[in-house]
Amino acid sequence: MVRSLWTGAAGMIGQQANIDTISNNLANVNTHGYKKQRADFEDLIYQTIKTAGTPATEDTVVPVGIQMGHGVKLADTQRVFSQGALQATGVGTDIAIAGEGFFRIQMYDGSQAYTRNGNFKVDSDGRMVTSNGYWLLPDIIMPELFLPETINITKDGRVSVQIPRDGELVEVDVGRIELYRFPNPVGLTAIGENLFKITQASGEAIPGTPGYEGMGSLEHKFLEMSNVAVVQEMVNLIIAQRAYEFNSRTIQTSDSMLGTATTLKR
Repeated sequence: MVRSLWTGAAGMIGQQANIDTISNNLANVNTHGYKKQRADFEDLIYQTIKTAGTPATEDTVVPVGIQMGHGVKLADTQRVFSQGALQATGVGTDIAIAGEGFFRIQMYDGSQAYTRNGNFKVDSDGRMVTSNGYWLLPDIIMPELFLPETINITKDGRVSVQIPRDGELVEVDVGRIELYRFPNPVGLTAIGENLFKITQASGEAIPGTPGYEGMGSLEHKFLEMSNVAVVQEMVNLIIAQRAYEFNSRTIQTSDSMLGTATTLKR
């Protein structure tokens, strides 16, 4: 009887974690480059009352044992790196990745992070940076007097702009954007601000040229939207809510049965 109380409580805790994960997905439905999470669960340890294969007689064994479960626990929250929809923006510094790969970012402390969000800007020094001022690596630095509306980024990452010279517009190459992929991208750890950092589980970053050797290509003047499917998340939310209610009902039923047991003697 007491076992069922704790089992139901474990189920409610697990479904609360599931709802927390779903709510974070829905909160980031319009976050550029966001990759949804999925809550995975596993059952808890079992109490073995009778072991299968225990001798029943001299010539026979018990074919099926008796095990009582103790509920569920959260195993992991896996990041799903499926492609998000591409949205045309018309902004010269917006870049979307169509396929595999991440942009490399240098943070203020000198450490490096990775992102799928190509919502870049040009700072006062002409360097391409994120919305928070982190540098895009390798450095892409615009020349003086460049015309922002002339920024051109090819599918393989070459960046060029036009500058006025002797009364004419001259095209100048300013660098090349690289992409990076990982042996196990789900092993990356999210740190917020649309950024991920390397862990031992993710493996080291593998650099490459966009459009070659398995890397995705770049789409200029596009942004990758979140890969959260609202309808799917709402269905998952309904399922999680009902599962939470079912587990609470097992606790109520166990409590009712305990109440019945306490009234046997009057």
